[in-house]
Amino acid sequence: MSSPRIGVVGGGLAGIAGALAGADAGAQVVLLERRSSLGGLTTSIQRNGLSFDNGQHVFLRCCSAYREFIDRIGANDQVYLQPRLDVKVLAPGGVRASLKRNGLPAPFHLAGSLGRYRHLSVRERLLLARAAFALRRLDPDDPSLDSISFGEWLTSKGQSPRAVDCLWELIALPTLNVRASEASLALATKVFRVGLLDRADGADIGWSKVPLGELHGSIAARALDGAGVETVLNATVDSIDRMANGALRVNVGESVRAFDEVIVATSPRQATALGALDADFGEQLGTSPIVNIHFVLDRRVTDLALAACVKSPIQYVFDRTDASGLRSGQCLVISLSAADGYMRQGSTDLIATFFKALGDIFPLAREARIVDAVVTRERAATFRATPGSRAFRPSPPTSVPGLFLAGAWCETGWPATMEGAVRSGHIAVAQALAHAGSLALRPPSLEGTRG
Repeated sequence: MSSPRIGVVGGGLAGIAGALAGADAGAQVVLLERRSSLGGLTTSIQRNGLSFDNGQHVFLRCCSAYREFIDRIGANDQVYLQPRLDVKVLAPGGVRASLKRNGLPAPFHLAGSLGRYRHLSVRERLLLARAAFALRRLDPDDPSLDSISFGEWLTSKGQSPRAVDCLWELIALPTLNVRASEASLALATKVFRVGLLDRADGADIGWSKVPLGELHGSIAARALDGAGVETVLNATVDSIDRMANGALRVNVGESVRAFDEVIVATSPRQATALGALDADFGEQLGTSPIVNIHFVLDRRVTDLALAACVKSPIQYVFDRTDASGLRSGQCLVISLSAADGYMRQGSTDLIATFFKALGDIFPLAREARIVDAVVTRERAATFRATPGSRAFRPSPPTSVPGLFLAGAWCETGWPATMEGAVRSGHIAVAQALAHAGSLALRPPSLEGTRG
């Protein structure tokens, strides 16, 4: 029996992970990417000799599939993972607190830092335990949880608006990319249980030490090549249809590729255009944007690698000096999730607003000079993780036999994260290989023959 021929359309994380998994399983894999580089929504831009990621992406220790992916592409030395969760939470005026785990088992590993959490009153801190223990009893796979908003549930557990803003959204906002008032309780439960409540080390934070364009681009490309995957860049797929012999034909401009199975690992909009997704699914799933403001300053203004901010327009700030290639000064990136209100705001206004906010958090920034500033926007960074969204997240098989879907927006049980993207690629290729195996085991057709 010959190896199945699998075509993967889309070179983001889902497509790369699926292509590697297929090749590792013995399939003949071709990866088609319409852009000139791999990485999809996790990539970098070049400006004035520096690299700026199009979004500040992090992973957690609980992200097992993504961490295995990093190991598979041989990039463990290119990422950093905290030995123990430690995030400084800053507010204007110099008020500081920390989210730092101790040596106790979950869910008591954060008890010390939450007990000293200066952004909340003593009463608010005590009420945190009530919600945390109740959240730990919820099952993220319970369909009823997808009909309730996380914010509504938090209110029912005695959480004040300040507690939501100054604590719960520090975790929910960057992982779900919607406010707690809009977020599905099912997905919020997944995030908090897997990341914080089921194991003590689940929320240790990791990030790339190099530009994402290198990590998910050139390094991943070498891994694909080493696995025997044929990677074709600048390859825009126009359509997918079935040939007379039953194979799937992928039309790329004037060229044609034939495969036994095809995995469409693109955005919902592109998957719809290729006939792999019903239009209603893509429209109902919705999108949520992310905006990042990258500041190149003439001096260092903080020694923190990352910090969360409350009572400030800043959500998170990251030091990307080394990763950007900057040799003097400091490169700080402000990451804004659920950034609907910033999408139409001009770059000049955003830079002015957030440079002032940066000075309110780091007083040394008031004396700094902006050498350069870049605003990156991803209008459809993730699907909109609202109540009811699960019904519109498709599983890999489509109505076309042999045609499968992959992407962080597909049904994985995870929100739209790098972990979700890698898992979706693995799920899709596993089902594609299973389908190829079932075809190989079918008896030959007797139609048109005589007994």
